[in-house]
Amino acid sequence: QVQLVESGGGLVRAGESLRLSCTASGNVGSIDAMAWYRQAPGKEREQVASISRSGSPYYEDFVKGRFTISRDDDKNTVYLQMDSLKPEDTAVYYCAADSRNSYRVVGDFWGQGTQVTVSL
Repeated sequence: QVQLVESGGGLVRAGESLRLSCTASGNVGSIDAMAWYRQAPGKEREQVASISRSGSPYYEDFVKGRFTISRDDDKNTVYLQMDSLKPEDTAVYYCAADSRNSYRVVGDFWGQGTQVTVSL
């Protein structure tokens, strides 16, 4: 089993930045691709970005140029640097991990989520 714990959420103003972290524990050797998802109130959960074991990133169009995903396998941690935040980025952000390599992470494992709120 793998446990994922997110941190770094909070309340910021539009245009500001936040960095989310997700640290894995347990059977970390089984992890291949990792991703960040988000879910806004009344909306479906959607993938934001993913990263392969080799470090290749994939971004959804609505965050390209603003968000950066990275991973540090020595620390078993994946990061999401979020710049130029907009009010529509407000959501609960979830970390997900798969035991296979795919740019579309289905989520064999999930974190508990961290709230990001962007005000005007």
